[in-house]
Amino acid sequence: QVQLVESGGGLVQAGGSLRLSCAASGRTFSTMGWFRQAPGKEREFVACISRNEDNIYYANYANSVQGRFTISRDNAKNTVYLQMNSLKPEDTAVYYCAGASVPYTVVRAASYDYWGQGTQVTVSS
Repeated sequence: QVQLVESGGGLVQAGGSLRLSCAASGRTFSTMGWFRQAPGKEREFVACISRNEDNIYYANYANSVQGRFTISRDNAKNTVYLQMNSLKPEDTAVYYCAGASVPYTVVRAASYDYWGQGTQVTVSS
């Protein structure tokens, strides 16, 4: 059974930091990503990290988080992380981890095969 389990969400003041973790079990993924969904809005891409056939890693970020968020992965633990710095109230959302089989960065939610249940991030002003 494939599972993705997120953790690390919470309440933080604007300007603060959080680190989200997503532990995968049951299989490995070439690409792992983070998405978020705020109340009344569509799910949007945040960041992803991919490993190609040459074991070279690539990351991709949404413009809104570029320079503030960093995605990384620990293959030994089958875990992906999202370090979020300089958080803003508009970063408030449920953050979802997702896994895809393709060996390149993808921003479309439909390209991901498996999803976690989400973790709430709330940034107060």
